[in-house]
Amino acid sequence: MDIFEIDGPVRLSGSIDVAGSKNSALPILAAALLAPGASTVSNAPDLADIRSLETLLESLGAKVLRNETGLHVDASVIDNPVGDYEIVRKMRASICILGPLLARCGKVKVSMPGGCAIGDRPVDIHLRGVKALGAKIYLENGYIVAEAPAGGLVGTQIFLGGPFGSTVLGTDNVMMAATLAKGTTVIESAACEPEVADLANCLNAMGAKITGIGSPRLVIEGVKKLNPIKYSIIGDRIEAGTFMVAAAITKGRLKINNCDLDHMLAVTDRLRFIGAEVEKTKTGCEVALDGPIHPADITTQPYPGFPTDLQAQFMALLALGEGNSVITEKIYPDRFMHVAELNRMAANLRKEGPSVIVAGVEKLIAAPVMASDLRASAALVLAGMAAQGMTTVQRVYHIDRGYHKIEERLNTVGAKIRRKNI
Repeated sequence: MDIFEIDGPVRLSGSIDVAGSKNSALPILAAALLAPGASTVSNAPDLADIRSLETLLESLGAKVLRNETGLHVDASVIDNPVGDYEIVRKMRASICILGPLLARCGKVKVSMPGGCAIGDRPVDIHLRGVKALGAKIYLENGYIVAEAPAGGLVGTQIFLGGPFGSTVLGTDNVMMAATLAKGTTVIESAACEPEVADLANCLNAMGAKITGIGSPRLVIEGVKKLNPIKYSIIGDRIEAGTFMVAAAITKGRLKINNCDLDHMLAVTDRLRFIGAEVEKTKTGCEVALDGPIHPADITTQPYPGFPTDLQAQFMALLALGEGNSVITEKIYPDRFMHVAELNRMAANLRKEGPSVIVAGVEKLIAAPVMASDLRASAALVLAGMAAQGMTTVQRVYHIDRGYHKIEERLNTVGAKIRRKNI
């Protein structure tokens, strides 16, 4: 098992590139299943989650090849529309094959998904959406089975709101299924995230007819077929936000390339409130902090609100603030596994229901800590770069799911991180 040894404190300085969006790449690669033939997705990051999906696509009958020009998915033959438990259990996003396989094959079996331990993330909204299109849904030995009616899926009006707002992958699944349905589908309370818009733009390039992209009301006119495509995905705004926090927590200055600040208004607002400078550049942005970290209140919300995937990273930053902050989690109320680990590093955090009270401390102190999920592991790396001494982070396989060789990339701008196998 790999661990990180992180020497701190350091001050980051230089230029760092943001990889392609993981949360765009996964559904876009799944969308390739809708079109018989070979599609190419460029700017897809080389991550553990992406490799898991590659394995899953191959198990369905597709041929997958990665080279310098991108990821190539030949979906000419899909002869095993089953999301096997041994693959799907590793990653919740595997559920994104449900919609395209249902539309393409008429029947699909997908194991109930696994992934990060960040609380309950039910798939009932996904199932409600495809059921509204006419699919029959039932459970069989831990598998979700969806069957389209004999005449195929039929467009309809669908409300996808849930107890914690809209659902990104649920919107993706229903949108992909609806592209080949008969008639018009209207999705109300659709997720508005840039990654959903990226998928919709890709589907339109394949021949779909989707309007309302970027809004909570998507209208999909069903078509008879989709065509293979060459498509380049957007930069990863969560990775960009992590690097922005890295500049701030180390009192450094970073030029961050391949990010779109228009996708990160809530993040930029909170960073500036905390005291960081954030300037837009031709290729992304430049972030610096050379003063105290001011306290701030943060509430996670569906896009365009503050992203839940940056909650842990901002908690590490505010742990060094000059005063008290409150972070409230409205998307995944149990997503606080990092609180105890940050407290091991001398942070002063107290959980109160769906909120954490952050009492800023003068310094963090290195300690052995354990990553519990993808974004929590990023928060511990950030804290380690700011802490006094050597921090050891265990279970870094979590961070490999969402950040490609993060230690090597951060080391180029001044970090001191060693990966070791124990």
